[in-house]
Amino acid sequence: MKLTFLPLGSLRQWHWMSSALCLAGMLLFTATGITLNHAGQIEARPSVEYIEQVVPDEVLTLLLQHHALDNPDQTALPAPVRAWLNEHLNISVSNRIAEWSEEEIYLAMPRPGGDAWLSIDLATGELIYENTSRGVISYLNDLHKARHTGLAWSWFIDLFAAVCLVFCITGLLLLVRQQSARPTTWPATALGLLIPVLIALLFVHQ
Repeated sequence: MKLTFLPLGSLRQWHWMSSALCLAGMLLFTATGITLNHAGQIEARPSVEYIEQVVPDEVLTLLLQHHALDNPDQTALPAPVRAWLNEHLNISVSNRIAEWSEEEIYLAMPRPGGDAWLSIDLATGELIYENTSRGVISYLNDLHKARHTGLAWSWFIDLFAAVCLVFCITGLLLLVRQQSARPTTWPATALGLLIPVLIALLFVHQ
């Protein structure tokens, strides 16, 4: 089988360019594939930050006014309240959507490698904030799973997968072009396919 319509130089150029583009991503996803596969053996030591206090009257008034005027079920906190949280408590909530009820405001803030939540009692002004960080390995594992990573990371994974396809396809075409000079090409390729298929059929529980 000869692919004379595809110049060897073009194949090599596409192959090395795609390999360069996906190198960092392949290293990340390969390493986190190992850590995820051994998640039960890797001990995580989460650190927890806890804040409990009563918000100032002016902050509580802003929340009550916002709730009375808009009667929101799910909307972001008012900008002055977000600024107060960031300035006085070092809590960044950005434009995250909060859950509003007659009794309290609850704001969930999950993220890769950790979790956080905040609640404000609308009757007493009591604020409770808890922030849990599970470490670097947990952060990288969540990137692998695209857990709480947002739209931009989802786009990156799609683009990364497309580049990996280019890398693999051009690699296969290079094998086809050079098979006559390397007689072990197809036995090695077939072995790479056969091993995972046999493991899946014989050892993976159905």
